[in-house]
Amino acid sequence: MINSAGTGPPRAPGPSAADATQDSALWAVLSGARDSSEFCQSWLAIQCRIVPAVNGGVVLARKEVDGAFTVAAVWPDVRRDMSYLVKTAQQALTERRGLVAPRKSGDAIQAFEIAYPVQTAGELHGVVVLDVAPRTDADMQAALRQLHWGAAGLESLFSRKEIAREQASRQRLQSVLELVATAAAEPRYAASAMALATALATRLGCERVAIGFLQRGHVKVDALSHSAQVKGETNLVRAIAAAMEESIDQNAVVSFPAAEGAAPAVSRAHEALSTTSGACLTVPLVSAGNTVGAITLERAGREPFAREAVELCEALAALAGPTLEVHRREDRWFGARFASWLYEKAAGLFGPRHPGLKLAAIVALVAVVLLAVLRGDFRVSSASTLEPLVQQAAVAPFNGYIREAPTRPGDLVKQGALLAKLDDRELKLERLKWLSQQEELAKQFRAAMADRNPAQVQIVTAQLDQARAQVARAEDQLARTDVVAPFDGIVVSGDLTQQLGAPVERGTVLFEVAPLGQFRLVLKIDERDVAYVQPGQTGRLLLSAFPNEPFDFTVKQVTPVSTPKDGRNYFRVEAELAKHDPRMRPGMEGVGKVEIDRRNYLWIWTRQVIDSLRLAAWSWLP
Repeated sequence: MINSAGTGPPRAPGPSAADATQDSALWAVLSGARDSSEFCQSWLAIQCRIVPAVNGGVVLARKEVDGAFTVAAVWPDVRRDMSYLVKTAQQALTERRGLVAPRKSGDAIQAFEIAYPVQTAGELHGVVVLDVAPRTDADMQAALRQLHWGAAGLESLFSRKEIAREQASRQRLQSVLELVATAAAEPRYAASAMALATALATRLGCERVAIGFLQRGHVKVDALSHSAQVKGETNLVRAIAAAMEESIDQNAVVSFPAAEGAAPAVSRAHEALSTTSGACLTVPLVSAGNTVGAITLERAGREPFAREAVELCEALAALAGPTLEVHRREDRWFGARFASWLYEKAAGLFGPRHPGLKLAAIVALVAVVLLAVLRGDFRVSSASTLEPLVQQAAVAPFNGYIREAPTRPGDLVKQGALLAKLDDRELKLERLKWLSQQEELAKQFRAAMADRNPAQVQIVTAQLDQARAQVARAEDQLARTDVVAPFDGIVVSGDLTQQLGAPVERGTVLFEVAPLGQFRLVLKIDERDVAYVQPGQTGRLLLSAFPNEPFDFTVKQVTPVSTPKDGRNYFRVEAELAKHDPRMRPGMEGVGKVEIDRRNYLWIWTRQVIDSLRLAAWSWLP
């Protein structure tokens, strides 16, 4: 293979008069070509006449529709089969460079195939392949140079076509944006759809443009161009809706009459609609990947809509579809939106798709039926606390100061064990004071008796009795300086280790002691459940300290007084434990469940929600 690398077109021998005339005719056809096919045919003929000893040639050009390469020109005869050059053309397109491939018969070279790709701005537009007779390397280089320079004509053709396509694309985009802006300028959906339909009919010269959306499986025509109202019962509106449904069912653009090269589609409804107007075209509206509606265009005459008009409508549908769908949904009142939501869910449940949703609905239905039939234990659950059956307070016997406090809450104590000791120094001094005064008064009594003074004897006797009483009082207080446990049990409250030397007043509670093994269970029943709880009912308790060991209990009393907490009311229910555990301590908390009776599971699990809804409805209803 030989690459092209020339600096200019090769020199050719001077043509004869007949050849000059024919060349002039070819150049005239080239300069006045009406389309790309005529241009390529005349260009290939000129190239094959310039390059000597050419047996045949072909030009492959890329189609705009699907991007495939097809035959655009053949020389010398358009009816000649040039398929043997396709392999070389494909190689040149793949490698994106000019090449020369020899065609052999055995070991002898019959001819050479020269291929040169045509590309602009890095994009392939076609390829030219010539079948030339064998020649020297110099002549082959000259042929390649000529093909290289001659390809500029095709590159210019394809560049002009690309520029024209870009300009048409920009104009189409500008038109689409102007149409969408016209629709977006209206605050309500009906006015927005009507404005869009009217603007599109004016721009494309249509007699009528209709916009419709799917509602519950059928199309409802919402807007007609140049019309403020749509009468849904007329034959025309029904025919338009049928055409829209035909396009939506196929999820494709449907045109009648069909344009040349268009994909085949069912168009019976469009054919029926065309009897009243002429040519018609329907483009589906898509939002979030789902077909939600369609735009139908009608105009007089039997000529199909041009490809440019179809592309404009497709671009408009892609951009205006989501906008109109959102506008339509948001412009409905709440009841319509809720009904639409229910219909969509029901359609997903009973329609042909969404097997997962159907399976979930069946499972939910079976579960509800089972819950409504099967019965289980109805139990009222509540937070529970252990309280001592008896709790006795150890109080300060008189005003004094704390001297010792060896006991703390949680300590196990025996009856008579020291809980705290008060300071007795002032009491001892007071006792000594009154003893001294008692001795002095005793001397005065004896002196009065010796003097036989009855009045004095009476006075001293009274003072002596007072002194003896004070001594007895001091001795009694000294005997009670030790605060002791009243019985065997556990110290529930009272920690004086941080208050040594602190004063205390008579009657101040220093400690609380409760007996071990004697507890009552207190349940905090919510006011919504207290009506179900009655004395004599049984239940089970799980303490936080022993979550694996349930304890049985029996309800003894339901107090009629509620206690508010965290915005709720709770009733105190007392219960008796069937057995006591030595590890139990006052204040332990857990969860207790009172056995009520047997009811179906659906009622058990939904009763609180239903009761709340009843209260809410009662509060709102007049």
